[in-house]
Amino acid sequence: MRRSTDTVRAPRRPPADARRPAVGVTIADRQRRVKLDRRWLEGVIRRAVAAIGSPAAEIGVVLVDDAGIADLHEQWLGLPGPTDVITFDLSTPVDAGLHGDIAISVETARRLARELGWQTRHEAAYYAIHGLLHLAGEDDQDPARRRRMRARERAVMTAIELPRPPRRPVRGGS
Repeated sequence: MRRSTDTVRAPRRPPADARRPAVGVTIADRQRRVKLDRRWLEGVIRRAVAAIGSPAAEIGVVLVDDAGIADLHEQWLGLPGPTDVITFDLSTPVDAGLHGDIAISVETARRLARELGWQTRHEAAYYAIHGLLHLAGEDDQDPARRRRMRARERAVMTAIELPRPPRRPVRGGS
C-alpha cells in the first residue's frame, strides 16, 4: 500500500530542444547590394529542416549578387546568366539528414520580390526552402514533380509561419 508521502514520477520527456533535429547552418554574405538579416535566415532554415522532417542537417548558405550566381551557374551547370538559387548536394550514402550548400542571389530575390509585391527576405527564404527540398530529394525537372515541389514549398512556408509565396510569373526556358 502506498503512503501519501510516496511520489510517483512520470517518465521524463527529453527537453523540447532534444527532440528537434541537429542542424548546423553557416551563412556567408559575399555581396554588398542587398542587406539581409543572416540570423533571421538561419532561424528560417532551422525551422524549415524540422518542417521537412529531416533528422539532421549541415547546411552552408552563400549569399551572392547576380554576377556571383551567374559565375556559379556557368561553372557548375554550364548555363550562362544568373539564376535565383543553386543547390549543391554534398550528402553521402551514410549521411543521415540533409547535407549541402545553397547559393542564393539576393539581388534576384530583391528584384523578383518587387515584381511579386512581397519582402526580399521572404523571397530569399523561399529560395532557401527550395534548396532544402532539393537536398531532401525533391526535383522540379518535369511539370508533375514541379507541381509537387511547389506544393511542398508552400506547405513548409506555412508550417514555419512565413507568408505563402505569391504565384510565380510564367517564364520560358528552364
